[in-house]
Amino acid sequence: MTLPGTETLADRAIRALNHCGAAIPEPTGETSPAPLTARTPIDGSALAQLHPTTTAEVEIAIGRAHEAFLAWRSVPAPKRGAVVRRLGELLTEHKTDLAGLVTLEAGKIRSEALGEVQEMIDICEFAVGLSRQLYGRTMASERPGHRLMETWHPLGVVGVISAFNFPVAVWAWNTAVALVCGDTVVWKPSEATPLTAIACDALLRRAATDVGAPDGLHQLVLGTAMVGEQLVDDPRVALVSATGSVRMGRAVAPRVAARFGRCLLELGGNNAAVVTPSADLDLAVRGIVFAAAGTAGQRCTTLRRLIVHRSIVNDVTNRIAAAYRQLTVGNPFDDGVLVGPLINESACSAMQAALDTARSDGGILVTGGERIGSGESFYVTPAVVSMPAQTAIVRAETFAPILYVLSYDTFDEAIALHNGVPQGLSSAIFTTDQREAERFLAADGSDCGIANVNIGTSGAEIGGAFGGEKETGGGRESGSDAWKAYMRRATNTVNYSDELPLAQGVEFG
Repeated sequence: MTLPGTETLADRAIRALNHCGAAIPEPTGETSPAPLTARTPIDGSALAQLHPTTTAEVEIAIGRAHEAFLAWRSVPAPKRGAVVRRLGELLTEHKTDLAGLVTLEAGKIRSEALGEVQEMIDICEFAVGLSRQLYGRTMASERPGHRLMETWHPLGVVGVISAFNFPVAVWAWNTAVALVCGDTVVWKPSEATPLTAIACDALLRRAATDVGAPDGLHQLVLGTAMVGEQLVDDPRVALVSATGSVRMGRAVAPRVAARFGRCLLELGGNNAAVVTPSADLDLAVRGIVFAAAGTAGQRCTTLRRLIVHRSIVNDVTNRIAAAYRQLTVGNPFDDGVLVGPLINESACSAMQAALDTARSDGGILVTGGERIGSGESFYVTPAVVSMPAQTAIVRAETFAPILYVLSYDTFDEAIALHNGVPQGLSSAIFTTDQREAERFLAADGSDCGIANVNIGTSGAEIGGAFGGEKETGGGRESGSDAWKAYMRRATNTVNYSDELPLAQGVEFG
């Protein structure tokens, strides 16, 4: 596909990389795995050929990050924040270039790509403030002349394994916070989005140089799952923060646990919204359509199930279907396009298979679900499916724009349907009834890590901790006190008396 003038998509990618001070890495001369081709889902064309990181190079990268950590952990936290402050400045300077790479590699429309880079800038600002707020606490000691307190210390090397759908924001969540906490980072990005990773790595390296930080704070490793497995198994990697499927989490968690490492898992979501009879339907439809169709259904927080009171289910379904028919699907660089491509053929096949299963379960395809065009790109119309019950396919996450509509009679039934899936990431309710809203947020309401009232399931702000329960993995990233996952806690007792009393009144000698 050729853009205005004679610039191809590959040309545009290389230009953006160069603007960020990055370039396609040259091979080291060592025997390496098969080349990795960076492709764009916009038309399926190749953007660049890359040389994956070899096993030996991953070993070296982890070693460098570990050596850097030994020095970095002793740098005062506010000084560590200077690197992240400079990174935020560089991200602001190169926002357009990075957003262009996100669109090229992940297929996001321009507005969403710019929003993702803005999220990186926001988390840098948050982390800089955090660098002066890594608070411990002082507790009352039962022993006279003693002080009891908690302190937090840097943890070590953090291995970040990220997914294609947020190729830069999730890395920034982890890296900005990890750096101010005194950790170093080894990043294994998705094979689908290596160019955005190369650009981010170059900007962070420049930020570190600009403020005089030690070498080796950040290491980038490219390749397939085998590269991630080295991070998972290496005892020098203190924390593995992995974003991906439940299947991936089931493989990662026990291997990290076997060596007594730490895991921070952000896995699948099968997010639902409840629409009650009192809901503002104009507001609800707007929130539902973006949450369900935005990013072509390829967010972990995408709205996949809609649970509507029986008295209004037909009205709500018809409104959403009408809105869907107005969505423009196409090249994400084009003005007016709201839905870009699926990432690859596998995603398209999974969507069609899920729709076939839903129909065999008695579901009715209300609108959408069609592939647009042919060739090496995979554009689809977002689908709305009316379901008679919450069948197995509804309970499974399909990473594509399918919205299943279910009906309920009682609020208890709505909560049961909502919670009746293995995943527990994001949730929402649309209501103007305060009792319903408060019940949804209560302990016996939504069982998800994120519960919203009168907004959709996607679009989380960086100030709150992001993550979910059940098969979503239980991890928390980004804001609030998520920083504690990147540090180790020490309980300290200081005796400033000339006596040595034991706790609990124990006498010894």
